[in-house]
Formats: sequence, structure tokens, C-alpha cells
Amino acid sequence: MPDTELEDLRRSIDAVDTRLLELIHERVRLVLEVGAYKAQRGLAVYDPERERRMLERLSLLAQPPVEPDTVRRIFERLIDESRRLEQRHTSR
Repeated sequence: MPDTELEDLRRSIDAVDTRLLELIHERVRLVLEVGAYKAQRGLAVYDPERERRMLERLSLLAQPPVEPDTVRRIFERLIDESRRLEQRHTSR
């Protein structure tokens, strides 16, 4: 007999993952808009000071059980991938 409680929890995780993906899509859309703006004005894609401030701000928003370092690592990866997409999209 299947464990319905476990299945319910997994369905809830799946629903959250879907919402996260929708937000990631929205974030990438905005990143690409920023990339187009920068390309039109000859600005650099990479802004290390902006990235540092972002990671600091987001790490400070971490609440247990999520640790600040976890938030930092997740967003470092998201920022790296966003930068990669921005560079690829603007180099066309």
C-alpha cells in the first residue's frame, strides 16, 4: 500500500518546484533585458560589485533551517548561469 502522506509531501515539493521554475524563467527574462540594455550602451556583462551586494543581501535574508552559506551557493550558481545566458544571448 502506498504511503499517502509521503506522496502528498512529494506532490507539494513538485508544486513548489514548478513555482520556482516559473520564477527562474521570469528572472532570466529580466536578465536578458538587462543584457540587451548593457549591450546597447557598451557596458560590461559582469558587475562584481553588484554580485557581491546581491549575495550579501540574500544571505542575510536566510532563515532556519536554511543557512546563509546555502543561500549564497544557490544564488552563486543561479547568477553564474544567468551571466552565461546573458553573454550567449548578447553575443549574437
